[in-house]
Amino acid sequence: MTRYGYTLFCEGNHPADLVHQAVLAEKADFDFLVISDHYHPWLTSQKHSAFAWSVLGAIASATKHIQLATMVTCPTMRYHPAIIAQASATIAVLSENRFTLGLGSGERLNEHIIGSGWPSVHVRQAMLDEAIRIIRMLHNGGYQSFAGNYFELDDARVFDLPDKPIPIYIAAGGKTAAALAAKYGGICITEPKREIINEYLAGGGDADTTWGQVVLSWAEDEQTAMQTAYDQFRFAAGGWKVQAELPNPINFDAATRNVRPADLAEVIPCGPEALLHKKAMSKFKKAGVNNLAVAYPGDDTEGFMKFWKTELLPSLD
Repeated sequence: MTRYGYTLFCEGNHPADLVHQAVLAEKADFDFLVISDHYHPWLTSQKHSAFAWSVLGAIASATKHIQLATMVTCPTMRYHPAIIAQASATIAVLSENRFTLGLGSGERLNEHIIGSGWPSVHVRQAMLDEAIRIIRMLHNGGYQSFAGNYFELDDARVFDLPDKPIPIYIAAGGKTAAALAAKYGGICITEPKREIINEYLAGGGDADTTWGQVVLSWAEDEQTAMQTAYDQFRFAAGGWKVQAELPNPINFDAATRNVRPADLAEVIPCGPEALLHKKAMSKFKKAGVNNLAVAYPGDDTEGFMKFWKTELLPSLD
């Protein structure tokens, strides 16, 4: 059975609003929450980018049973993997084992800030592999050391660990990342591509640990929904290659200057009709996603939660 989550969109919301949204999502019967982890927003119009780990700590305290996850965090450049091992363990402890660690190879938008350059994609994947090995070692307890091609760990130990293993999933946009995801037990896609899930399953991945995210621009009228999608999510119009490579919000502003609100409506459901949003979600379900997070880009969170609980959720299979 498909589980449904709500996306806490750090780039478009004040940190206090994210905590409030988490509480509303729990009341609206979402199964889990996912949170983005960015240093910069995608667009200058978004205006926010809170530190996700601080927000997660507040959410762990403010909620009771809803599951939590990062979607996703990059443990290879602005964070050393040892720091992510400690941060994720702390959230798992505070939430009483409600946390899943979603990881990815990152975007230049966030990782270039430390001044170490931006590696090619095959290097980023190799770095991610090493980083996950370090995280897993530290989550197993005890003092650990590691000497790899990209990272070193010297006699480190995470003292506060949860009493259950922390599940991990990997963001994947192609075969190489899908194979890596199969190695570590979970996959996440943001485009409904069955071939990526198939690659993951062929590598030994578990069908129950498939994750995805779909944007639903709900509003009382279609024009408002289209404008909201344009204001908050037009950065996605260029595809993943563009998303991974541009360094700053102003670059995304320039890259999307010719995108129109109507262009976004072709890929993001816009408007008040539950059936329209259900169809967008069904594409991910058909692709094999069993844990589907919805991202709402608007500012009427309470209205969206009511729509979700009374109209959209009851219509889902």
